[in-house]
Amino acid sequence: MGSQMIQIIILAAIALFLILRLRSVLGTREGFEKPQESTPVPARHSERPFEVIEGGSPDPDIADVADPASPTGQALAEMKRVDRSFSVSEFAHGARAAYEMIVMAYENGDLDTLRRFLSPEVYDSFAAAIETRNAKGYSVEASFAGIREVKLVDAQYDPITHVGDITMRFTGELTSVVHDPQGRIVEGAPGELKQQRDVWTFSRDMTSENPNWQLAGTGG
Repeated sequence: MGSQMIQIIILAAIALFLILRLRSVLGTREGFEKPQESTPVPARHSERPFEVIEGGSPDPDIADVADPASPTGQALAEMKRVDRSFSVSEFAHGARAAYEMIVMAYENGDLDTLRRFLSPEVYDSFAAAIETRNAKGYSVEASFAGIREVKLVDAQYDPITHVGDITMRFTGELTSVVHDPQGRIVEGAPGELKQQRDVWTFSRDMTSENPNWQLAGTGG
C-alpha cells in the first residue's frame, strides 16, 4: 500500500473521530425544534377595582370623586355596602347620558321619555312648562352640542328608607330656537350656542331590584 493511500486512511479516521466527538457534545436535532419560550410579561391592570374596601386603603371608586372620610364619601360607601353592584363611576357615566336625554326630551316636548326618568313631582313641573309652551303655539328647534362639566357635588343615604340621593352639577351646551305660531323667533338665535348649568339630584332605593335612578330635584 502506497504512502498516499495510508495518508488518506489516516485523514478519514481523524474526520470520523471528530464527527463522533461533535455528536456526543451537541446531540442530534430531528425535525422542527420548538423555540425557547420567552419569560412571560405580567399583565397590566389599566383599571382599578371598583369595590368597597373595608379597612386599609380607600376605595378608589369613591376617592376619585370625593374625600372618602367626608359625609359624601361615607354616604357613597354605605350605598355600595347595601348594593354591591353599585359603582360610582358607572353612575356618573349614566347620569351624563341621562342629562342629555332629559334636556332634549324637554326641548322636544317628549313627555313619554320624561316620565321614564323623572320622579312624579319633577315630571309634573316639566310637563306644566311644556303645556304652557304648547298653549302659546310655540315650537322649538334644538340641538345638543355637548357637556363641558359633570361633577358629583353631594351624596346622602337614609338608612331607614334605604334611599340614596346623589347630586350632580352639569354644564351643557346646546342651540335652542323658539318660534311663535307665525314662525317668528321669540327666544334664541339660529346657530347660537348657549351654556346651560343645572344641579340635579338623582334618587333610588338602594335595596330595590330596579337599578334605575330618577331625577328627583332640580336647581341652577
